[in-house]
Amino acid sequence: MLTTKHYTVSVFVPEIACPFQCVFCNQEKISGKINIPEPADIVKTIESHIATFKSRNRYVEVGFFGGSFTGIPLIEQQNYLEIVQPFIKSGNVDGIRLSTRPDYISQEVLEMLSYYNVKTIELGAQSFDPEVLKLTKRGHSVDDIIQASHLIKEYDFKLGLQMMIGLPGDTFEKSVNTAKQIIKLGSDNTRIYPAVVIRGTAMHHWYEQGRYKPLELHEAVKQTSEILPLFENAGVKVIRVGLHPSEGLITGKELVAGPFHISFKELVLTEIWNNILISATDGIKEKDLVIGVPPKEINYVNGYKSVNKNKLLQKFESVKIVADSELKDREFKIY
Repeated sequence: MLTTKHYTVSVFVPEIACPFQCVFCNQEKISGKINIPEPADIVKTIESHIATFKSRNRYVEVGFFGGSFTGIPLIEQQNYLEIVQPFIKSGNVDGIRLSTRPDYISQEVLEMLSYYNVKTIELGAQSFDPEVLKLTKRGHSVDDIIQASHLIKEYDFKLGLQMMIGLPGDTFEKSVNTAKQIIKLGSDNTRIYPAVVIRGTAMHHWYEQGRYKPLELHEAVKQTSEILPLFENAGVKVIRVGLHPSEGLITGKELVAGPFHISFKELVLTEIWNNILISATDGIKEKDLVIGVPPKEINYVNGYKSVNKNKLLQKFESVKIVADSELKDREFKIY
């Protein structure tokens, strides 16, 4: 049985003059330094990506990201969506996904999006804690998230709810509650982002004044390693773990402080497997350890820079981690 390969062609459309000033967002950067894509550029982007997709059994979507798509004027939304329609009619693209704010959802908007073959709507929920939303100046309430989510599901879209950890006023317990609320609302997918301090934001000023302290990397990894399995066990697809490694974050041009790491997801999965291995090998008296794991997990079992294997080598004289195609998910077998 062939597995369907999922491809997303990302198009970044900034929302100019957003009326909200979220403390983690640099509005000047969004409105002044991100170019608005021309229709011809979008067509070229879609065509160039499609040409590279090799899988015959595939699902292709065009994703409008970068701002709150439904916050731009309705006619502009329609213009962007119109560009994709010929690709859908030809069968080269299966649908559209987009990201937006919970308070930018209405029946009128959803009816229009449905007409233009939008299949998935992601909401930047960030948190389900009223204090965190207030401190971060999100401009919407928990009820807004809930109402928008229900409406999106009623119109038969796939729902995505994004969350952030380590925001002002946040705690691990609050983040866990946010994850549980995302699950409860029937979200089909999610993204987990650790909050970082971006230059020119309110959080940047708070950080310099000592009013805000971002999570340490190890704290963010530990929290995410406990939140991720909640989604997996509930059948919520986790699309992304950690921030996209843009050039500004990698070089430090945009990043001031916070738990950014180019291999954040790998660190999280390393931590998850570290906890599994500690429990699995407890009480084993043999000097040599051979453990079988699913092929897709073998790198994470070894750990980032082989940290997990090196820890095991402190307990055993030799350690072999082998791929076992009969195992799946995070199953393991000690031989």
